[in-house]
Amino acid sequence: MKVSVIIPVYNEAGNIGQLLSYLTRFGYDSLQEIIVCDGGSTDQTLNIAKASGAMAVLSPQKGRAAQMNFGASLAKGDLLYFVHADTLPPETYMTDIANAVKNGYDMGRYLSTYDSTSWLLKLNALLSRLDTFGGMGGDQTLFIKKDLFEQAGGFDGTMKIMEEFEFCARARKRGKYKIITKPVLISARKYDTNGWFTVQKANYTIVRMYQKGASQESMVLKYKELLNYR
Repeated sequence: MKVSVIIPVYNEAGNIGQLLSYLTRFGYDSLQEIIVCDGGSTDQTLNIAKASGAMAVLSPQKGRAAQMNFGASLAKGDLLYFVHADTLPPETYMTDIANAVKNGYDMGRYLSTYDSTSWLLKLNALLSRLDTFGGMGGDQTLFIKKDLFEQAGGFDGTMKIMEEFEFCARARKRGKYKIITKPVLISARKYDTNGWFTVQKANYTIVRMYQKGASQESMVLKYKELLNYR
């Protein structure tokens, strides 16, 4: 099994080099390639990615969903592994994914933990053990067989927010889903900037809006109104 790692980025010069070095070091023979899909960064993200040996490409369309779809269209691996630029999977990520596939799973995610000592974020990490809608947002990374990704139609490229939740709910109707009981390490930068309660309120508000059929534009505007984040 060969794995294509896909990383959607926008102004991630401070994180991308470390992540690429880490993924390459622990990718071993199973790593087909790392594809960094940029949404028009104004910093050195693309240059750092190229210098680190990744396939660094500028997506024709900005937005995480569109960038991940573009990366998937270039991927040569049998399995796609979507990783956020501020997240580090376990060193055993290749073995973990291979074992999940060997045991009959088609897609899945990890648990979460944060680079913070906050007990509130430790509560968030604990809740990631539950198989809920809130656990399908992408911070915990996502692996999926390429053929299933294509059969499910990929991410909805028109979406600017909630795209990973929507895709996972759709793809799970076609494939077997695994929660690997090891944590990825997620940056707490959003919580450090805004505070735990503010982020939770924003997340709850957007999920409720999504469930009620709110437009993408209204959800994006509301999220930017509630949070100071990138």
